[in-house]
Amino acid sequence: MGLDRTRTLLVLSCAGAAALLAASQFTNLFELTPPGGEALGEVKSDDQHGYAIIVLAALSLVLLVVSLAARGEAIAQGAAFAVAVCGVVCLLIFLVIDLPDANSIGALDDESFIDAKAEPAAGFWLELVGALVLTACGAALATLRPEPASPAGSAARTGRSSDDRGLREGTPNGAPQRDLRNPAPNAAETKPR
Repeated sequence: MGLDRTRTLLVLSCAGAAALLAASQFTNLFELTPPGGEALGEVKSDDQHGYAIIVLAALSLVLLVVSLAARGEAIAQGAAFAVAVCGVVCLLIFLVIDLPDANSIGALDDESFIDAKAEPAAGFWLELVGALVLTACGAALATLRPEPASPAGSAARTGRSSDDRGLREGTPNGAPQRDLRNPAPNAAETKPR
């Protein structure tokens, strides 16, 4: 069974979001900049919350593969729901741990009296976008239902073309139905009365 276009786009979006989350782990979350000066230091993701984001990104990729390889619809939807939960956890980490530190001003370190502002850097934005996309696309993937068999597919199994639907016409007084493709009357209609 192949993937339809919507499911393929959602799977690729989830994988891309996991890649963004993994990339945020290796880039700076904040640059510590004194007023009117250049950055004197940086804060990385592992300084803020260890390696939680990259673990959740890897887990979401594993769950995405489980969702694709699952034979049962319930297992596939459960795994896709778990992908969305990974996104929610990443979003909570961002909102609770990282966001409050954005643009905060404090001492650069314990030994200096230089104040610096924590300006969001690339990792901050990668983490935000990755968490949002993983949450949204994981939830959409979990709620996506398989498409029912198309009429063309069922017509191929029955030997009738999809054009056969609705081509028979019933008469209002209970007379036999007549095939509209064949204008010749049925045998029952040709008997004299």
